Amino acid sequence: MYIKVHKTYRDVIAVCDTHLVGKKFEEGEFQLDVRENFFLGDDLSELEAQEIMKEASERDATFNIIGKDSCNLAVKIGLISKESIKHIQGIPFSLVLA
Repeated sequence: MYIKVHKTYRDVIAVCDTHLVGKKFEEGEFQLDVRENFFLGDDLSELEAQEIMKEASERDATFNIIGKDSCNLAVKIGLISKESIKHIQGIPFSLVLA
């Protein structure tokens, strides 16, 4: 999965399944635009991604998480609950705004 850290007053962590980058999904008035400039970061193993996500959550970061593997990892480490996952065209995503 890709992880890209955007440094602002609060880190914004973009987490995405690799096969979704560059795609756009629409359902009714909702859309997921998985833009390369936002989501294309380091291609990491699940263990590497887990460490970055855990560390960032301790620093009060916000997260944009897209994709089955990315959302499952976020649930596994307690960053999000299964109930917080939404879907557009069957693609799971979650936002964590601390």
